[in-house]
Amino acid sequence: MAGIRNLFTIEMALFGLLILVVLDFTVAQTGVCYGRKGNVLPPAPEVIQLYNQNNIQRMRIYDPDQPTLEALRGTNIELMLGVPNDRLGDLAASQDNANTWIQNNVRNYPDVGFRYIAVGNEVRPSREDTSQYAPFVLAAMRNVQIAISAAGLGDQIKVSTSIDFGILSNSYPPSEGVIKSEDQSYLGEIIQFLVNNGAPLLVNIYPYFSRIGDQNISLEYALFTSSGIVTPDGTRYQNLFYAMVDAMYAALEKAGGSTLVIVVSESGWPSAGGQDTSLDKAMTYNTNLVKRVKEGTPKKPGRAIETYIFAMFDEDQKSPEYEKFFGLFQPDKNAKYPISFN
Repeated sequence: MAGIRNLFTIEMALFGLLILVVLDFTVAQTGVCYGRKGNVLPPAPEVIQLYNQNNIQRMRIYDPDQPTLEALRGTNIELMLGVPNDRLGDLAASQDNANTWIQNNVRNYPDVGFRYIAVGNEVRPSREDTSQYAPFVLAAMRNVQIAISAAGLGDQIKVSTSIDFGILSNSYPPSEGVIKSEDQSYLGEIIQFLVNNGAPLLVNIYPYFSRIGDQNISLEYALFTSSGIVTPDGTRYQNLFYAMVDAMYAALEKAGGSTLVIVVSESGWPSAGGQDTSLDKAMTYNTNLVKRVKEGTPKKPGRAIETYIFAMFDEDQKSPEYEKFFGLFQPDKNAKYPISFN
C-alpha cells in the first residue's frame, strides 16, 4: 500500500509539474515601451517605480539611456534594449565598435535583466525614411551577437531587429501573407540569422493604422469587440490583431522562417489627435490586448504572444498629432484610464 501511495504521489507531482509548464506556456507577460520624447516626463527612478507599482515586468527602450539603466539595477524588470538606427553604421563597421557598445551598455549593468537587443527599428529597403540604414542592419546584428556571446550572455540575451507590418505586400487572408518583393532579400538574410541563433523576430503591429488606412475594416474588429469574421480560406478570426500576427507568420514560412517566434515589440491605440481616437477606444483596445495575447492565434493556438504596449507616456514632441497620445499614463504619472497587467 505504501508503494502505491508513493507512486500516486509521484504521479500527482508530475501532473502538477505538467500543469505548471502548460500555464507558463499559455500566459504571456505584457510589457510596455518607455519612450522619452516628451517635455515634462518624470525622472527615470520614478518611471521604474511606476512600472513596479503597476506590475509591469517588461520594458522596451529605444536607446541605452544611462539614467534608465541605472534605475533598472536590481529590479525584476526584463528589458528590450534598442540600438538606435543612427548607430547601426558604427556597429556594422567593426567588431571593436560593437564590443565597446555592449561593454558600455550591457556588461557594465550586470544587475539589469536584459532580454533582447533590438538592432534597429522599422528599417527596410522599401521604407523611404529608414532605407538608408538597411545596408547596416545584418552586419550590426552579427557584430552584436559576437559581442554578446563573447561576454557569455548568448543564452540570456537574444539579438534581433524590430520590423513594421508594412513590410508585407499582402496580408489578407492571413494565410496569404507575403513579404514585399523589394524587401525579400533583406529580410530573408535576417530570418536565417534569427533561425541560426534561436532568436525571435520583433514586429510592430498596429491594428489602429490598418483601420484608419482601410475603412472596410470595422472598428469593432480592430478593438477586439466584434464577433469576428471568416476569411476566404475558412478561418475564423475574432480580431484584427490575431489576423495581422498570423499574416506575418505565413509570410515568414514562405521566406524560410517557419520555426521563428514573433514577439510583438509595439502595439497600441491613441487616445486623441486623430481618426477613431478617444480615451474609451484606447482603453478598450489595450485592455483587450492584455487579455487576448494570452490565448494564441488561429494559426498558433495556445501560444501566448509576448507583446509590448506602446507606450508608457504621452509624448508631446512627436508628430503627427495622434502620435502624441499613445501613452497609458500622463506625464504626471496619473493613469489615463484603468488597466490591469495581472
